Amino acid sequence: MGLAQMTFFFLRALFRSQADLAAENLALRQQLAILEQRSRRPRLQTRDRIFWTWLARLWSNWRSVLVIVQPETVVRWHRQGFKLYWRWKSRGGKVGRPRVDAEIRKLIRRMSRANPTWGTPRIRSELRLLGYTVAKSTVDRYRIRHRKPPSQTWRTFLDNHVRDIVAIDFFTVPTAKFRILFAFVVLRHHRRMVVHFNVTAHPTAEWTA
Repeated sequence: MGLAQMTFFFLRALFRSQADLAAENLALRQQLAILEQRSRRPRLQTRDRIFWTWLARLWSNWRSVLVIVQPETVVRWHRQGFKLYWRWKSRGGKVGRPRVDAEIRKLIRRMSRANPTWGTPRIRSELRLLGYTVAKSTVDRYRIRHRKPPSQTWRTFLDNHVRDIVAIDFFTVPTAKFRILFAFVVLRHHRRMVVHFNVTAHPTAEWTA
């Protein structure tokens, strides 16, 4: 080592904190102990990986004294330790959401069986009134699926009430003399029969009523 390098390291040591110097000394001693092994290629133990993983978290200048491995290797050790920690943290636990109580499952089935027209929002509301808070997916999973729709179709409604349905229309008709007439018509659907028809050039609310 030349005089210039010695002078540089000496001056740098003067302006560094004691904690920084202690961390550097500890890191160098740890690496020296590894390199003093008799084998040609010293092997790193688990305690060595743990040491550098914690040192990288506590000391920001750890890369400047690392010589036995690449800094990316220490980062990889840290990620592996993170995975092992959370694997240990979640050991023995069940994956996913907790199982729904049998009482709630039976209650959902009973509600949907007794009320075919009730959908998921209505069943959730009734359960909330009883003191049970469940997710929409839970109700969808356990409620009974009826083969027929919960209510009659639009075609069935028309067939059942066609005798009582009328159509009302209010439209305009231009004349040959460029006048505008207002027509009002009421048509019964059952027989296609005109129930009421009237035309005026000056419609009013009384006339429409």
